[in-house]
Amino acid sequence: MASRFLKSSAVHRSQHQVPEGYSVDQSAGNMLRFQASLPHLPVPPLSSTVTKYLETVKPHLTEAEYTVTETKANAFLNSPQAVELQARLEARAADPSMTNWLADWWNELAYMGYRDPVVVYVSYFYVHVDDRRIHDPAKRAAGLIKAMLPFRHLVESKELEPDKIKGIPLCMDSYKWLFHSCRYPVKPSDIARKFDAVTHNHVVFVRKNKFFEVPLATVDGRELSAAELEVQIERVIRLAGSESGVPVGALTGENRDIWADAREALLAASPLNAKSLERIESAAIVVCLDDTRPVTREHISWACWVGNGRNRFYDKHQLIVFDNGRSGFLGEHSCMDGTPTLRFNEFMLASLAANKVDLGPSRTTSTGAELPQPIELKIELDARCMTYVDEACKHFDELVGMHDMEVLHYEGYGKDLMKKFRVSPDAWVQLVKQLAFHKMFNRPGVTYESCQTRKYQRGRTEVIRSASCESKAWAEAMLDPDETDENRSVLFRRAVARHLQFAAWAADGQGVDRHLLGLKKMLREGEPIPDIHSDPAFGRTSHWELSTSQLSSKFIDGWGYGEVVPDGYGLSYSIGDHYIRWTITSLKRRTAVLKHYLAEAATETRFMLERAHIAEKKHADTHVSAEL
Repeated sequence: MASRFLKSSAVHRSQHQVPEGYSVDQSAGNMLRFQASLPHLPVPPLSSTVTKYLETVKPHLTEAEYTVTETKANAFLNSPQAVELQARLEARAADPSMTNWLADWWNELAYMGYRDPVVVYVSYFYVHVDDRRIHDPAKRAAGLIKAMLPFRHLVESKELEPDKIKGIPLCMDSYKWLFHSCRYPVKPSDIARKFDAVTHNHVVFVRKNKFFEVPLATVDGRELSAAELEVQIERVIRLAGSESGVPVGALTGENRDIWADAREALLAASPLNAKSLERIESAAIVVCLDDTRPVTREHISWACWVGNGRNRFYDKHQLIVFDNGRSGFLGEHSCMDGTPTLRFNEFMLASLAANKVDLGPSRTTSTGAELPQPIELKIELDARCMTYVDEACKHFDELVGMHDMEVLHYEGYGKDLMKKFRVSPDAWVQLVKQLAFHKMFNRPGVTYESCQTRKYQRGRTEVIRSASCESKAWAEAMLDPDETDENRSVLFRRAVARHLQFAAWAADGQGVDRHLLGLKKMLREGEPIPDIHSDPAFGRTSHWELSTSQLSSKFIDGWGYGEVVPDGYGLSYSIGDHYIRWTITSLKRRTAVLKHYLAEAATETRFMLERAHIAEKKHADTHVSAEL
């Protein structure tokens, strides 16, 4: 009987031919069948990393500064300390018990040990493309859940086909954290817990700051239909009423140490609280039913990113449904990156758009009559807990109030035009950003572009250092009124080629930043920090003013995250056939001005290439005529 709780209409994908160099472990399940044969993250040669590092810092330094940095970097490269640190790192990577020399460090440093609030600093959001057939929140939420369940089945049963890039399988280890999992606030470092999907086959809704549990199957194991889910969601909305409850969920948006203390206070306040919290934490997913009706790109993006900080539970992945039927997703970032959650959201939205979701019988007047009412998961608060909640709301409002957001949905062109010029769309858009930053600050922007390294076991990301000497030369040429378009075009293509090289290195685990981090982590107590790390240029050129990342999908109508340094910008982007969309966040650092310059730079780049193409064709025709 228990196995029927995860019964699904999902189609099992056939296994494909085994890529060369990989083997199949059938006992691991279809999803993880390549996992054991995935290569381990390499440790790059030290000389290669130092050479790349010097190349990437050069556009940000004066000649005198670069000379100092070059001397320090080469001194480190040739030092006994560098040889020893490299040997230690290579030994760590070669340890048979170590599947990835970086993963544990990175998860601790960037996520679990990070103490600032997950919102705005860690979580990321997606805005779902509008389904214009549905304007009712209960119907929309029910459809999303019903579309989610086949994907959950594929993941939990390990039947999901592995992600691949150009036929190369990617690490699927993080997918286990997609459903029935939760992050927990713990000092000095958070932990994550995965719950059994069969024994916790429920979803939790948040409405008016109140939490409600709804089982996903009947007592005899039959999966609820979309109509039955719709009835239950309408009941949740009615039960929540018009008055807002005490926003206990705001605690999950606190500083992690404060939230750890507050959680202990909740557990001490009443035995009921531990039970209620575990029902929330073990749910397949949290669905936030917001009582707002966002319309504009900025409003719905803001609502998905931060909301009001109260009708949320930020330690879990969350679907967000608004009263006008619009929807989105907020990702808990600590255990997995954006590509798995994008696949999940695309699966839901594509299935619904193609009418491929088995919604079950249509609704009648008796639908749901036999179902138990949703259970409100009450949390009893004493004075100490109330103080924590009040402070959390205050801190959230202060933090979020310092931020702003702009969304630029640029429809001048998209990847169709970029491909006509035989230019990588990602490289094109990165160069547009550099030009916009030059326009605003008259210098290159120190840029982090996220690149996944999931072709390695437990791989997550590496940095593409997108600002280069070549991009700087091109941006300066674009701003020089006496420069020719033909030369600008040549410089543009050189910058594109350099970007693609940086990107290829990063994807192969041959980037700069993770290796330098690894070397620093190999220092033992009392050993001096290497000059390459203490050099001011190192800090300057890893101070990510532009934190950039691309996720593109016809089913996602916006996505984004916060800045990673106080004087920087979160700059997510998507590239469609006929548009480029940027979501820009910052601590109110003239965000609208950067939006303006991005649009201006995008237009100028296109016109420059078109004029250069005409000029080149004219010169070619003239040359042919002269020969004749």
